Amino acid sequence: MSLYLNQNQSECPFTTKDSWVILSKIEQSIKRKIESVGTPLKDWKDIKIYRGVLTGCNEAFIISTDKRNEILNNCSSEDERTRTDEIIRPILRGRDIKRYGYDWHDLWLINTHNGIKGKVPKIEISKYPAIKNHLDQFKDKIWSRADQGDTPYNLRNCAYMDLLEHPKIVYSEIVNSPQFYLDEGKFFPEATAFVLTGKEEELKYLVKILNSDYCFYIFKTFYAGGGLGAKGIRYKKAFIEKLPIPKFTNSREQLRLIAENNKEQQELLVKRIYTTNVN
Repeated sequence: MSLYLNQNQSECPFTTKDSWVILSKIEQSIKRKIESVGTPLKDWKDIKIYRGVLTGCNEAFIISTDKRNEILNNCSSEDERTRTDEIIRPILRGRDIKRYGYDWHDLWLINTHNGIKGKVPKIEISKYPAIKNHLDQFKDKIWSRADQGDTPYNLRNCAYMDLLEHPKIVYSEIVNSPQFYLDEGKFFPEATAFVLTGKEEELKYLVKILNSDYCFYIFKTFYAGGGLGAKGIRYKKAFIEKLPIPKFTNSREQLRLIAENNKEQQELLVKRIYTTNVN
């Protein structure tokens, strides 16, 4: 036993407030090299991570296509129909998001948002009678929920609501493999999904990095805070913020990665990007 311990022991310095991770000498060396070339996502100037929209009552605010059509048909004028259509947005749940894609289940968010102070006024339910009639069917639940805006008909404050209209990376939190999708602004994310916002060119680069097996190994081994079952991991915000990724500099390899659709070639380019500047 003592011989085995002597041959397999590894010294792991616990000198920071970060979560402990037990690594072999080889793994410690790999981690140091990764951190020497990568920058944690939390230190990227324009990249922000947010949770999806929390309604407090999904059965009222998340509806099927049939219900959406019913609400629109119940509008009393073309103006009301147009206004109503504008705030009913397609929504993705965490389980709907796939690697470079999605499996949309014809679900829509009634986005009666609470506005953004100084930028966007809140939705006044009196201007949307057909939506109010629908929500009134759930009156007891929406009036008693904790997560609400200035009125029970409004969603809770969401200071980044306007960013959801723009290109963003959406992803599942609990997965067995990377599932990141670059949405051009079509979908709103539900609370079981998370989003990365930032400059579009950086997002095109990051979605390729994050979906790579190479980056998945890095995250799972060094930053995921332990696994979930045999294969699962959790892309918790506090964990993924620490993931070091080489900054986007418009390098030849990075631009090739953005344009490349072949998975094998993508993996080779990601490895090259991570190792090019390692001392």
